[in-house]
Amino acid sequence: MSRTDWEVVIGLEIHTQLNTQSKIFSGASIAFGAEPNVQACGVDIALPGVLPVLNKGAVERAIRFGLAIGATVAPKSVFARKNYFYPDLPKGYQISQFELPVVVGGHIDLLVPDGKGGAYEKRVNLTRAHLEEDAGKSLHEDFHGMTGIDLNRAGTPLLEIVSEPDMRSSAEAVAYARALHALVRWIDICDGNMQEGSFRCDANVSVRPRGQAEFGTRREIKNLNSFRFLQQAIDYEVQWQIDLIEDGGKVQQATVLFDPDTGETRAMRSKEDAHDYRYFPDPDLLPLVIGNDWIERVKGELPELPAALSARFQGDYGLSAYDATTLTASREVAEYYQAVVAAAGAANAKACANWVMGELAARLNKAELDIGASPVSAAQLAGLVARIADNTISNAIAKKVFDALWNGEGESADAIIEAQGLKQVTDSGAIEAIIDEVLAANQKSVDEFRAGKEKAFNALVGQCMKASKGKANPAQVNEILKKKLG
Repeated sequence: MSRTDWEVVIGLEIHTQLNTQSKIFSGASIAFGAEPNVQACGVDIALPGVLPVLNKGAVERAIRFGLAIGATVAPKSVFARKNYFYPDLPKGYQISQFELPVVVGGHIDLLVPDGKGGAYEKRVNLTRAHLEEDAGKSLHEDFHGMTGIDLNRAGTPLLEIVSEPDMRSSAEAVAYARALHALVRWIDICDGNMQEGSFRCDANVSVRPRGQAEFGTRREIKNLNSFRFLQQAIDYEVQWQIDLIEDGGKVQQATVLFDPDTGETRAMRSKEDAHDYRYFPDPDLLPLVIGNDWIERVKGELPELPAALSARFQGDYGLSAYDATTLTASREVAEYYQAVVAAAGAANAKACANWVMGELAARLNKAELDIGASPVSAAQLAGLVARIADNTISNAIAKKVFDALWNGEGESADAIIEAQGLKQVTDSGAIEAIIDEVLAANQKSVDEFRAGKEKAFNALVGQCMKASKGKANPAQVNEILKKKLG
């Protein structure tokens, strides 16, 4: 069988660290980077006689997420003890939610790149999102023959977001993870810092012959902390499962780890099922009851969501679905773009989008900067777009002006254009004189054009622009040159 004869089935479990000030059941800080074990209080390490107290801020963030994805916020949910032994779990159990989670259902709509320069629409349905506490962290790198335990992370509030097995490729999984990452930052429930573990992905991956209704046996890839690793791990695991089955083997349910150095997955342990954890309701915590008034208050505080803003960009500015989705990939980018359009005018909205997604995005990526740290402000970019729109400068000259703005060589596009003498030449007499000189010096190209070689015309346009130092209006150059060549 070829790879196309197999269908990939992927579901993601994403652990989102909630950006509260304190832990989910104690008042200890969750600040990142503290010395080991200085932020673990008696509740976090389950000293005798302590009692957990639920963090209201964590619940509010869960409600916010449920509303943002169109899910049901459960009027009553229950915390359970998930029992297992691990060195960084001092209680011997993790407080989580099992049968009655706080968020049920919902969906995320996204655009998935098709690999051909386009994209297609995809809806990923969510099973649930539940509140739980994080475990501590085992440290291996700095210890030879031993493991260090840092319990600072124990008790950190998490919202575990579980999708349905709706994704059929690593590209869809990455697009979904990116969309979810953008959403939790947009509604301000998580900082999304993957390097610090604030947003961690587990991927459940299986394969089945195309057309088969029942799922294959899945293997879970744990703790993927970058989108690149997520894609690499899934692609490797898919091929590994296909090769195993085609060689006569059988996939065994397991938990696996991805090694970025080798690009391979390796089994860590046989996969547990829910009954292995012996869940039971936590006797120290009352059921969580969420009234409609609480839900309505949180709904009133939500910002305009990415999907709604994307639709508005398409309706108000005539942007394509792809452009609008790109510009709403993060709240910061959307706010920057709206500021550019507000200053440059709605008539220039498409040009503003092209500059934000094109030149500005490329420079930010190269410099490894977030848009909030852009050396070119929204007002400066708007001024540049306006000067292109009124034909003060050409697109070619605009890139020189952008360079100068990026390098801090002027306070505005107007100042740079004036100081460097970059104003576009629109005087038809002056352009005609330049063209006459070019035609006289390039008789070979003239003859080739008149012999039917269209490329010769482009060469002549290039010579005209070069002779004008890029200042001549390109549209006028084309028009006058065509008349001159008859």
